[in-house]
Amino acid sequence: MCRFLISIVVLSTAAAAPVPTPAVFKMLNLFQSLETSQYHNAQRISFSFTESELNEYLSYALQTVPRPGIRSVTVKVFAYNYISTFTSVDFDAIERWKPGTVPVLLRPALSGMKAIWLDFRFQVNNGFVRFSVEKAYFQGISLPSFFVEKTIQIVAAHQPENYDTSRPLPLPFGLQQVSTKEHVVTGEN
Repeated sequence: MCRFLISIVVLSTAAAAPVPTPAVFKMLNLFQSLETSQYHNAQRISFSFTESELNEYLSYALQTVPRPGIRSVTVKVFAYNYISTFTSVDFDAIERWKPGTVPVLLRPALSGMKAIWLDFRFQVNNGFVRFSVEKAYFQGISLPSFFVEKTIQIVAAHQPENYDTSRPLPLPFGLQQVSTKEHVVTGEN
């Protein structure tokens, strides 16, 4: 009986594992190539991903390696380094990590897991990226920029990489340039 239960657990876990799509393999192969290039001073690598490929990878990545405070992210990519995201954020976790972050007037609406629409613009300079919040909404309610930036800082600080969004962030794998055009992200090391 014990073996039967173990088999069911193993099979149900295997069945729940996300299946990598061609877009996911494309992204994982890029990471491997960039890492190899970074450590072996190999050739320059350029890349281009469509918005749909990026969304497939984000879905896969969040299923395989969950991120504290975030359940899902969907992006729309626009020209001139403008990104629009629809992100499910755990506001209860944010309040546990830093009590008082959610303004009192927003607490009734922003508790638990909520989907936030966030638009930002990023700038890349010498392998570092900075971003600025353009606008953010929850169900048609405009969210104050200071609150959104503070929320991003708290969630970023609780990631395994412990990001500090108050300063420029280094791009991974020796990337020097990342930019966008309509529905496409491009970059190179």
